[in-house]
Order: sequence, then C-alpha cells, then structure tokens
Amino acid sequence: MHFDELLGVLGEFGPYQKFVYFLVCLPSIIAAFHMVNSVFLLGIPKHRTRLVCIVASFFMNFFIPFFFNLHRKLLTNAIRQKNIYIMQCNLCSDENIPLKSFDVIRIIYTKSLTSCICFLDRGQSLINARKHYHLPSWTFFASGEESISTGCKLPYYPNDTFLSQGAVHDDLVKAFIPTELNADNEVTYKQCYIFSTPGSGNITGGPEQSCSDWVYDKTVYENTFASEQNLICGKAIWASNAKMIFFAGVFVGALLLGALSDKIGRKKTLILSVLGLLASSLAVAWADNFYLFCVLRFIVGFCCAGTFMSAFVLEYFFALGLVLLCLVGYLVREWKYNEIVLSVPSAFILVYWWLLPESPRWLINRGKFEEAKVIIRKIAKRNKVEVTEKQLDSLECDETATGQLWHLFTSRVLFVRTIVIFINWCVVSMVYYGLSLNSGSLAGDFYLNFFLTGLVEFPAYTLCLVLLDRTGRKKLHCACMVLGGLACISTIFTVLYLEKRHQIYSTVILAMLGKIGAAAAFAVIYVWSAELYPTVVRNVGMGASSSCARIGGMVSPYIADLSTLVDGHFGQALPLVVFGASSVIAGLLSLILPETLGANLPETIEDGKAFPNHEKKSEKYQENGSSITMNNEAFSPEDSTKF
Repeated sequence: MHFDELLGVLGEFGPYQKFVYFLVCLPSIIAAFHMVNSVFLLGIPKHRTRLVCIVASFFMNFFIPFFFNLHRKLLTNAIRQKNIYIMQCNLCSDENIPLKSFDVIRIIYTKSLTSCICFLDRGQSLINARKHYHLPSWTFFASGEESISTGCKLPYYPNDTFLSQGAVHDDLVKAFIPTELNADNEVTYKQCYIFSTPGSGNITGGPEQSCSDWVYDKTVYENTFASEQNLICGKAIWASNAKMIFFAGVFVGALLLGALSDKIGRKKTLILSVLGLLASSLAVAWADNFYLFCVLRFIVGFCCAGTFMSAFVLEYFFALGLVLLCLVGYLVREWKYNEIVLSVPSAFILVYWWLLPESPRWLINRGKFEEAKVIIRKIAKRNKVEVTEKQLDSLECDETATGQLWHLFTSRVLFVRTIVIFINWCVVSMVYYGLSLNSGSLAGDFYLNFFLTGLVEFPAYTLCLVLLDRTGRKKLHCACMVLGGLACISTIFTVLYLEKRHQIYSTVILAMLGKIGAAAAFAVIYVWSAELYPTVVRNVGMGASSSCARIGGMVSPYIADLSTLVDGHFGQALPLVVFGASSVIAGLLSLILPETLGANLPETIEDGKAFPNHEKKSEKYQENGSSITMNNEAFSPEDSTKF
C-alpha cells in the first residue's frame, strides 16, 4: 500500500494535519521579519554634512573676523595683541566637560609656529588662572607665518544636529552648507558637500568639498546600520549591496537546505535552520563593520530559506509578519535593539523538536517503516479513525520515476513554457520585495506606508482563494500582473503632473494596488507552475523556479534604490515604473502558458509536451476492486513540511 492510499483512510486533512499545518505556518511570521527587515536596518535618513567637518585652511585669516561680524553679540572679546589672538564665545561645548550657563571658551593661537589651544575659562584671568582645561580634540597646529595648510576640526558645535538648535545654529548651517532645489523646487541643503570657506548674506561660500562626517534626521529612525557606518554619498551603493547579499543567502539556502531535507529529514532541517537563524540574527546586532554585517546577513538569509515555504495559508502568516514587523520598527527605532527583538521569537520554534513530527512520507521512502508507523498511529488516534496492522505492514515506498531539470528543455514546447515560468517567478519576486523595500521612498508617513504594504496582502490572498477555481489560473495571474504593473507605471503621471498635496495619496494608493497585484500573482504562480510541470520533474522544476525568484529578490534592492541615483520627480517614480513595466511584460508572456483548471495534469515528459491535449490517465490506485478517486493535484498535504 502506498502512503497516498493510506491517507484516504486517515483523512487527508484531519485535525492532526491541521495542527501540524498550523505549526508549520508560524515560522513564516519570523521569516517575514528578516526577509524585509532591511528597510529598518539599512534605511538612510535625511542627512547633511556635520559642521565640525570643515577644513580649517581659512581659519587664521578669516574665521575670527567672519564670526565677529556675523555674531557680534556672542563674541565678547576678539582683539589682537601683537601676534596673539584671543577670542571668547559661548558657541562651543565639549562632551567631556559639562558647561554651565556662564562658561565661555577661550581660544588662543599664535600666528607664528605654535598652536591653537582651547581653555575653559570660569572667570579667572587668562594669565593668573588657577585652573585651565585643555581640550586636545580642538588643538590646532599652524604651519606658517601667514597661512595654515593643515586641516582640522573647528571648535564650534561639536554637538551639531540635523534639526535646528536656534537662530545661531541656522546661520552657521546657511554659511557652510550649500543648498539646491529639490524636485518640488524647495531649497534644501546638499547632503554630501560643504563650503571650504563660508558664505555671508548673499555671498556664496567658497568651493564645495566632500566630507566624511554627517548628521542625520532622527524623526523616522533613531539610527540604522547605514547611518552608523555612513553608507551614503559615495557609499550609497553599499546599502544596496548588503540587501542583495541577504537575498543571495536565501538563494543558496533554498538550493542546499532542500537537498539537506531530503537526506536528514524535514524536521531536523527546520530545527537546524531555526538554530542558525537565532544565532546569526543575534550576532548581526553586534556587527561593527560592513563586511561582518554582510556575512552575518548572508547566514540569516541562508537560514530563512529553511523556515518557510509558499502556500496560500502560509502567505497569510507571512503578511501578518510584515504587519508585526512594522509595529516593532515603530516602537524600537535603534537598529541593534530592533534586530535583537526580532531574533528572540526564533527561540520559541525550537520547541518544535518535541511538537512537530517527522514527515511519514519521507520516513517511508527512506525505509524507516517503524518510525513511520508510530506517527501514523498518532494521526489515526487524533483523527479518530482506525488503521489495521495489516495496512501498516503493507506500506511500501513510492517508486515514482524522477526526471532531471534538463528534461524540461528537450522540446520546444517545454522549453518555452519553462522559460516563461522562470521569468514570471523572477519578476513577481522582484516586484513583491522591491515594492516592500521601496516603501520608504513613497510620499507621506514612512511607517503608515510600510504598514499598508503588509496589510494589502490579506485582500490579495483572499481574492486568489475566491477566484482561483472560478476564473482559472491563467486569467487570474495575468490580470494581477498586468493591472498591478499598470498601477505602478501610472505613478509617473501623479508625480509629474499632480500637486504635492495630492501626490501623497495618489502615489501611495497606486503603489499599494501594485503590491496587491504582486502578492496575488506570487500566490497564483506557485500553484499554476506546479500544475504545469510533469510529475516526474515537478520537484526539480519547482526548485529551479524558486531559485529564479531568489534572483529576482537579489535584483530588487538596486531597482528600489534607483531614486537615490536619479534626481527629480522622474527619479522618485523610476523604481515603480521599472517594477510596473516588468510586471506587465511578464504577465503578457504568461498568456503563452496553458490553463490547468479542470485538466488532467501531466505525469510524464510526453504528457507535458502534449498538455493540455494528452490522453486521460487511468486511475492510479485500486483498493478492494473499486477505484479510489485521485485529484491528481500538484500538492499533497504532506508537502507542507517540505522546504
């Protein structure tokens, strides 16, 4: 007796299978945390060059007279005594010395050779002071009689912030930071440059120069790994690379963990994946450089591939994970603590070692009949059915012939269908993850937009469940891809032609419609492609399709980050246009594929070539002289434990 026959006795989806299926669904929530957490780990806040990053070649001949004229009230003493300048102001502070309201900072430097030294003066005379505080971080070394060629940090606003600290701070920012017009013709400060000499009034500052220290807006994030490591300006592509490396880990994990599960079992592979995920995700929080961060994120992606699979119910749990991720991101805005909070739930999955059984089908096919019988008895007891020892003793391995991937390219028909399936998997994954990663570039509230990208998946999957067996796979998938793609493309018109106050709603609505289309198409293509592949190559075909999806995920960060490379309104809409155009093209290509609803699915390569016009197969199994009706669907309930 084959296991499929015994399932007819046990009940294909009884209480026991429902319990196991629910357990298998839960890791999808955790997988969602890590699959899209790049939005919070590698988000780039608004930023500009830090004021203390100014090169001081102009300091001796320009700094004192400039600030004396600009802030005369704040400079209480600026006189020249032979070759010594003495200046005191209350613009400075130091992290190591708490200043009182009446404290002033004195800066002394000679025009000859020596140095510029900062003192904290609390009312004593400069010469007879009983206690002076030397501030070495502000020490300034001269190199000549008339000019200074050595760069250093200037002694003002070491506590510079992105947000305004008042009128004096605003004047300093205007003097030293170049401005430009953004896409909405609003004056904004440049993010990567600073004047080498400051401007004053209507006079523009000196030549612009790049710098290596920035201040960040903390309105959305308290900090991210990208802001901590300054992955901006010339290093902006590094953030995209880090996102790509994560999806590369998912790609490799899907290949290797699938093979591992066939050798050691589904349960052991799941537990090993969860252990690796827990350890690597916690370690990410302590990554102190870009390369270590990427290595650990690769491992996180690798382990994520072993914790979930695609199916309608699982997609609901994945969407729930996205909604919960938004909540965690909103409440925990420091990237290290965010990563730790998202890592802890993996520990609870370790109890599956005692709760989750091994796959009986895998045990039987591996010849471990006694272990399989123990689990089958538990299933029968929970489902309140009886299984005789004779039925258990008659279990035998499924000796189904298997094919190789290259068999799908042995004829023109199979070749074209396989390529179209691969393209659709790649594009739908690229659009799905790309729209999630691009949520930070949409107008309006960042957290609300991200919340909506997860929330809209629930009606998307419900739509599929309602229409899949009514309209068929082909019409539904094509409609989702094309309509979702057109919605994304339409954002170019809202960005270019609508006023800014209308863009917030129209662009976000169109982007969410695109996400609905991508999420629904992702669910449909899984079922449709599995039904299109002949039985003998179904597993290998689905594995190859899943690999194409991971390639789409690896490409998605670069497209989502196009807005950082292209300026203006067009740059803002460009990622959505690329996603939309790709979706429309892939959706139209899917019309080449045949409909599978109500058809007898192909079992051999020859069936696949002739599908959907192949001859109807006879019933596969016979029991007690009567035929057992087999739905011949692409999946069995037992597949819910596969990766």
